[in-house]
Amino acid sequence: MLMNLFVPFALVVKLDQLLETLVTTLIFVFIGVVIFAVAYGLLGLVYPIKKEIEEDHNTALGIVIGSIMIGIALIVAAAIQG
Repeated sequence: MLMNLFVPFALVVKLDQLLETLVTTLIFVFIGVVIFAVAYGLLGLVYPIKKEIEEDHNTALGIVIGSIMIGIALIVAAAIQG
């Protein structure tokens, strides 16, 4: 009974293509994390993020930074999908 639940998921990637898919996924994850780090670094140069969010509890800046990160994530995801 339990194996019947996993049958649709078993056909997503064939076993011989699994290694190639995993390597490609890890490469895109690494590139995405690097892009996030660069974007956060650039935002840190423009805005005093640490002081404003941690010390002054600026919720609005936290929402803006989060929105920018979600936008970058959407762009990276669209680039990965092609």
